[in-house]
Amino acid sequence: MTPFRKTLVAHAAKLATAIASLTAAVPALADITVGISLPLTGPASGLGIPMANFFKLFPATIAGEKLNVIILDDATDPTKGVQNAKRFVTEDKVDLIIGSAATPVAGPMAAVAAESGTVQLAASPVGLPPGQRGGTVRLPQSKHVKAHAKVNLMKKQGVKTIGFLGYTDAYGELWLKAITAEAEKNGIKVIATERFARADTSVTAQALKLTAANPDAMLVVASGSGAAMPHKAIVERGYKGKIYQTHAAATMDLMRVGGKDVEGSFVVSGPAMVGDILPDSHPSKKLAKDFVARYEKAYGNNSANQFAGHAYDAQIVLEKVVPVALKKAKPGTKEFRAALKDAIETMGPTPFAHGMMNWTKDNHWGYTLDTGLMLVVKNGDWALAN
Repeated sequence: MTPFRKTLVAHAAKLATAIASLTAAVPALADITVGISLPLTGPASGLGIPMANFFKLFPATIAGEKLNVIILDDATDPTKGVQNAKRFVTEDKVDLIIGSAATPVAGPMAAVAAESGTVQLAASPVGLPPGQRGGTVRLPQSKHVKAHAKVNLMKKQGVKTIGFLGYTDAYGELWLKAITAEAEKNGIKVIATERFARADTSVTAQALKLTAANPDAMLVVASGSGAAMPHKAIVERGYKGKIYQTHAAATMDLMRVGGKDVEGSFVVSGPAMVGDILPDSHPSKKLAKDFVARYEKAYGNNSANQFAGHAYDAQIVLEKVVPVALKKAKPGTKEFRAALKDAIETMGPTPFAHGMMNWTKDNHWGYTLDTGLMLVVKNGDWALAN
């Protein structure tokens, strides 16, 4: 070999070594996969379908990497939700799980997410036993935040007693505990409690008992279009007091199905649905308006609801944490899943359509007490309650 060729080979070897070192320093990237389990059928479908609609509007890429979104129906069934979660982690090898919008489904899914070391963005305010939190963070506000907003308004209205009409499942139980505790702290008592199943089509007997107790206010705990049925039953039994609903009723379906019977009712919500009437100084105003504009451009006027807003906020999360995690690991690996969890717990105060979020290692709820807004149904639309 001539001296010239020897020199050329030596330079080529050095160049190859340099390229190899550079490649090793930057993780090879891959598609980012998100598994989403939502109630597209069953009693909570009014929550899941709008979320799925917005997930279909997600960008094709995040941080320059292809984004694969897998949406499965959990049918408002905890068993199906667990099956979906297991498929996500074993077959689809997802980097992140989102769902469910149904609280009784999101809880069992959390165990699968924790065991696999996968972050779960729960689309419901699911409570988890101590030691089982894992990587589950919540997109909605906690029951404590929402109960605080409700009771604050009740105090202003002079409410002293409450009647409770809610689901028999985990969602209803969490709300009963939250409103009872917050009310008692403020000198208000829950004096009558009635429950019903999500699939029930009548609550006449429960409504009769509650109206006989004649509390100053009623709290209905139901979701989607199904929230109108118990509300109407109370009104039809002659109740004249104030009626409150939870965030799961903060959809136009409440007015569509409930009609004049729900006029004047009070519903707790995040800011996402009322961006146009928020003060200019509110950190969520611009995002809330953008969310509604994007959703209604795709699906028509008055089609948005606050659960679709949680899907909008999930996109904000991905756009903020994925670039951070990509600096540490390759998608499809346990290291990347761990990096996502770290990025979420350290992302700092971040404006969402639903308020200012600040998840930390020790706080997987993130919202402060001032996040909850009280809305009132006025002339068939939402207005801010005083």
